[in-house]
Amino acid sequence: MLARRIIACLDVRDGRVVKGVRFEGLRHAGDPAGLAARYNDEGIDEVVILDVTATIEGRRALQSTIRDTASRLFIPLTVGGGIRTEADATSMIESGADKVSINSGALEDPSLISRLSARYGSQAVIVAIDARSADGGFPVYTRSASAPTSRDAVNWAREAEARGAGEILLTSIDRDGTRSGFDCALTAAVSAAVNIPVIASGGAGGFEHFVEVFTRGRADAALAASIFHYSEHAVRDLKTHLRRYGIPMRL
Repeated sequence: MLARRIIACLDVRDGRVVKGVRFEGLRHAGDPAGLAARYNDEGIDEVVILDVTATIEGRRALQSTIRDTASRLFIPLTVGGGIRTEADATSMIESGADKVSINSGALEDPSLISRLSARYGSQAVIVAIDARSADGGFPVYTRSASAPTSRDAVNWAREAEARGAGEILLTSIDRDGTRSGFDCALTAAVSAAVNIPVIASGGAGGFEHFVEVFTRGRADAALAASIFHYSEHAVRDLKTHLRRYGIPMRL
């Protein structure tokens, strides 16, 4: 059984880490390079940087932030935000990212997934899906969860995999920042539909939530932000807790 991963997410705006609830009410949480370095030392498996306003502002993620963060990491770094073209992705890779996360850009031009996969390998291409639970389905939203689309998360994940995505970063809009637990129904539905890793995001509030998403939600990785940013939970303690439940972890 493959080890499950714990991933720290740094939502960045204007070069600073922020955190809100359901993508709104953002408040500052620190310096991205400093936080990333701390997580590196604490045993986090990967770091994701998402520039939360890049798409809305029509620009790519800030290269200086990526370079500063990458220089202090010895674990994989994923970058997302405003990546709509191969040139955007190249800029992030050249700045130090190991993987790129594409969301609105992939929805607008699904062939972008295939082009990036062909150029960098599927392991470097993550398709981010922001979805809600509604009427028995999981509608997908775009533009920082502000605009509905005609797509359903399960079908879109299948298409993303077919086009060459190496992973799915699945965020529950309903749970984001609430600390009420991951949306295990959403995560399980997408995980059952694809053969690539699914990263669950949105709602982490305690150790039990990670147990649930790895068991009931069938996630391959779990991403969290605020519970790590404010030093409320130690990463190694979380991994020890998960191992007690038979969930394989890298220590």
